[in-house]
Amino acid sequence: MEKHVQVVGILNITYRGLVLLGSLILVLIAACFGRFLGMLMRMGQLDARDVPYELLDIIPVILVVVAALMFVASVAGIVAGIGVLKRRPWGRVLMLVVSFINLLRVPLGTALGAYSIWVLLNDEAIRLFKTPG
Repeated sequence: MEKHVQVVGILNITYRGLVLLGSLILVLIAACFGRFLGMLMRMGQLDARDVPYELLDIIPVILVVVAALMFVASVAGIVAGIGVLKRRPWGRVLMLVVSFINLLRVPLGTALGAYSIWVLLNDEAIRLFKTPG
């Protein structure tokens, strides 16, 4: 079970690192959204009358909010992964919370979340986190 716990920590740090990168890309997209639409209009691919202005104002805000949520969840997942690798009891609890959130992210997050929950709720893994060291 020792190896499974280590794999859970490494996989979660890696997965959440990629999600963190995705959140930064979303912020970049939100920042460039107006320019992108302007470029489409100049190329004739989009007519200004086809797009409601309210939509143009709200899309970057939605992208930034989604990116912020992804960022917070990713930082929590990375911290939890480090805690799990160091066998800290708080790391196990935080990883369980992050794993339940991961279940909503089909398909990779679901697989990782289910695996992490299976490993961290195992009796042998629970004992690993209770022993000092």
